[in-house]
Amino acid sequence: MDEKNPLIQIKGLRDGLLVSLDDAPWDEQLAALISQIDAQPSFFQGARLALHVASQILRVNDLVSLRDQLSERGIFLWAVISESPTTEQASQLLGLATRISKPRPEESRKFAVDDLGEETALFLNRTLRSGTRIEFAGHVVVMGDVNPGAEIVAEGNVVVWGRLRGMVHAGAKGNRDAVICALDFSPTQLRIAEEASLVSQPHAQKPQVVRINSSGGLQAEDWLSG
Repeated sequence: MDEKNPLIQIKGLRDGLLVSLDDAPWDEQLAALISQIDAQPSFFQGARLALHVASQILRVNDLVSLRDQLSERGIFLWAVISESPTTEQASQLLGLATRISKPRPEESRKFAVDDLGEETALFLNRTLRSGTRIEFAGHVVVMGDVNPGAEIVAEGNVVVWGRLRGMVHAGAKGNRDAVICALDFSPTQLRIAEEASLVSQPHAQKPQVVRINSSGGLQAEDWLSG
């Protein structure tokens, strides 16, 4: 099954990953979810997963089967969000959360790369492979590489503690003070707020930070401490 299955949408949360399914029959949705997980095992391995199932009616046996299949793949199911009272009650009986907190909107101010303060951040301790798309209403920190074909869209800063070779859009809701940092730069495209760069510059094998300069374009500088 295609990695970008239309039945499944994946977003980053402060507490893990939110997977949203559509209103197709449950057996079809479950098969699509397991297929996507098996196609990207390193991305999902060790993840805490919240599942949004819309109005799908699921009973305890359905959720136990789902939880077991995820557990076999090293994934922890911690929440099921549903508009169905039956599904919500079954989730509560299994000790699953039925509500998740939403990240606060990004504030329009400059963020220090080495001190996120009280801002919301998503930390991903894995390499993002082709076909992976991460969207988050805050900062995103990747402890690994971002491969070609992978995308990150963040309302805050993006920090890649590895090689950046995919597409990154920081300040996605218009924050022009957002920055993009990586230890090794060779991206396919960078965007900050509404500014975009196709990045035709040579591969930079050193830590760099990209920000919007005074003339309104994207500018790369050495990423220095202090």
